[in-house]
Amino acid sequence: MKINTAEFIISNSEVSKCPKDPLPEYAFIGRSNVGKSSLINMLTNHKNLAKTSSKPGKTQLINHFKINSNWFLVDLPGYGYAKVSKRTKEIFQKFITDYFEKREQLVCAFVLIDIRLEAQKIDLEFINYLGVTEVPFCIVFTKADKIGKTKIDSHISAYKKQVLANGWEEMPQHFVTSSTEALGKESILTFIDDINQQFFKTNTF
Repeated sequence: MKINTAEFIISNSEVSKCPKDPLPEYAFIGRSNVGKSSLINMLTNHKNLAKTSSKPGKTQLINHFKINSNWFLVDLPGYGYAKVSKRTKEIFQKFITDYFEKREQLVCAFVLIDIRLEAQKIDLEFINYLGVTEVPFCIVFTKADKIGKTKIDSHISAYKKQVLANGWEEMPQHFVTSSTEALGKESILTFIDDINQQFFKTNTF
């Protein structure tokens, strides 16, 4: 799939105010500073579609972008940023869980994980939450250009062990990406395109 247009539509903190268009929706979420904005900009061929910042916690709302006029990319707030106040965290948690549990247009979530790090408890907890709530999702390992191929393989293998130890029967579908090298771009967009084609065939709305 080639992305020809990417248009910002709305930012808000209430699921009821999200776009009503009956279009498939893909949500991107991960710990703060995981490289989410850079990945979104890489996928959409836009330098500043999603706001990047060296300061974690930049995204604090549900941000909808209409792609090619026929699907939505949703940029969600990062989780696990210690310097956000407890009250703010509670607000984030509420509208994030509301989004995942109430948003009918959501067809897949992409959970972003920094491939340089060992499996983080908060990432595993979030993956388990999506499993319990039966939200379809994939894992996107980011910043693959920061480590070598051997380490990439060993880190994914270690992550798989952690996921299986948490009760999963198999490792969820995953992608290895680098925003600076456009690694994983074609694979993710092809994956989205395949789901979109099936979505419009069945036309569930």
